[in-house]
Amino acid sequence: MSDRSVDRNQLSTDEFLAAVNYDSGGLVPAVAQDARSGAVLMLAWMNEESLRRTLTTGDVTYWSRSRQQLWRKGETSGHTQRLVEAWLDCDGDTLLLKVDQTGPACHTGAATCFFRVLGDNPGDA
Repeated sequence: MSDRSVDRNQLSTDEFLAAVNYDSGGLVPAVAQDARSGAVLMLAWMNEESLRRTLTTGDVTYWSRSRQQLWRKGETSGHTQRLVEAWLDCDGDTLLLKVDQTGPACHTGAATCFFRVLGDNPGDA
């Protein structure tokens, strides 16, 4: 489905931020998708500050649940993400970030974090 066929409700930055429904820990899941190829790159978490930084700077910044701190994607590896578009789902509880990815997205060195696939036929387990 082309983005052109999607009914868009364009929001200002402030409206977008206000529409996000964070979980009880103040986080929202963010799916990063390659803006050119459409490949799903990774899933990470954002808090209000990381989302605001991402929307205002264009450098995608996440919240590290393990380190309990902000991390700008690629700050140590150089494998950065630049925001192309930010989308919010119908419930406001999931973000879709269309990004320009430099280098591999996964910390393993894979192009995407989604490189393992179920080999059995679904329902045959």
